Amino acid sequence: MSAASNHNWFDTESGILDRRIFTDEEIYQEELQKIFGRAWNFMCHESQVPEEGDFFMNWIGEDEVIIVRDREGTINVLLNSCPHRGNTVCRAELGTTKSFVCSYHGWNYDLNGRLIGMPSEEHFYRNPMDKNDWGLTPAAKVESYKGFVFATLDPEAPPLVDYLGWVGRLGIDFMAAQGELEFLDGVHKNRVQCNWKLAVDNVYDWYHVKVSHGSALKIGMIGEESMAPMDQMVLLGEFGHGIGGPGITEEMFQESVARLSGSEGEQIWYDRNVRQRMKPEVTEMLGPVGKRSFGHPNIFPNLWVALTRQVCLRIPRGPYETELWWFNFQPKHVPVEQRQNAIFMQNHLFGPAGILEQDDGENWSHSTRGAKGSFARTRPLNFTMGKGQDQVLHDESGQSRIETVVNEHGQRWTYQSWQEWMNAASWPELMQNHSLPPTGEI
Repeated sequence: MSAASNHNWFDTESGILDRRIFTDEEIYQEELQKIFGRAWNFMCHESQVPEEGDFFMNWIGEDEVIIVRDREGTINVLLNSCPHRGNTVCRAELGTTKSFVCSYHGWNYDLNGRLIGMPSEEHFYRNPMDKNDWGLTPAAKVESYKGFVFATLDPEAPPLVDYLGWVGRLGIDFMAAQGELEFLDGVHKNRVQCNWKLAVDNVYDWYHVKVSHGSALKIGMIGEESMAPMDQMVLLGEFGHGIGGPGITEEMFQESVARLSGSEGEQIWYDRNVRQRMKPEVTEMLGPVGKRSFGHPNIFPNLWVALTRQVCLRIPRGPYETELWWFNFQPKHVPVEQRQNAIFMQNHLFGPAGILEQDDGENWSHSTRGAKGSFARTRPLNFTMGKGQDQVLHDESGQSRIETVVNEHGQRWTYQSWQEWMNAASWPELMQNHSLPPTGEI
């Protein structure tokens, strides 16, 4: 890792952001090293690699990795790069295999990454080579939380459960509370000409809904109750995790139950999600504050856990481009009609065919383009909405929240945390100097 820097791209006191962070190549290269190279990155769900030899391809920053279940049942994350000449050893996006063979010179690797043979080794190499030193490079750590597999390239990273904290775990907890999850084959992928951070900070943005998504509201694809409420609840966690969006009151819980027992209109998706949180086992898992959050969780740096039982990776493809991967899930053993309705929402709200993300992608790409100009890039961006106007409220359970109107608390927390990652030379330094979730006035 490179030495620590003292960057001040985001002024935490004023809420003003230097927009060069969206287009500068040097900043982008530093992100690959200091953020993606150190963070716990989402890889896949365990159900995507259920049997020995099953594999799935993903990325950590711009490093392609193979997620594969080995002969002992362990899930490994291996760098897809042969140590002989650097060629990839796997070209398929997913599948089942007995080993990985480099197409350049035929070096052969076992499912745990160990080098097991090279063509004509005894004739050409002559001096014996220790194969234990020349296997595929493994991730420093691989751990799973409730079926969701994460990996980090940094051996100094804390355990996954500590990294996530209660805020980072909350979105996954809600998905897991709905029963055993089933991954729906096919990851939806598309590219947007935008910086990855713009796709991340939009998770907390409820200011744009009536403007950007006016057409979806007008045709009844989404309802104002769920997508454009004034009442907001923001949850902020360590290392940049956060949740922003509507908060649910007891009155809203009861209204949702009443709607489901009567006519099921456009609110059915929202009402079913709200009713699910009233189950005692779900309330116990989420906690009294988490139960009431109906916002979008982001696990830093780039995993959105959507309320539609989807997760989305925002994979960087340079400072000007982002690839979006949508993973779709459904609980097993749900009624057919309910399953079909949920899949319809997954296909038509987000992803390449999603009415909402088509709106968002246009905005993100134009915001990135607006940061490229030699003069425009010198003009800062304003993230001051609600700054200094709200209080962090603490529950006796240990969970805390900000209850307010539409705001930019989540965006400011994202860029504050991002800057702390960029200024730290190592995990120990980040652990020592990162900001704890705020208290008091915010």
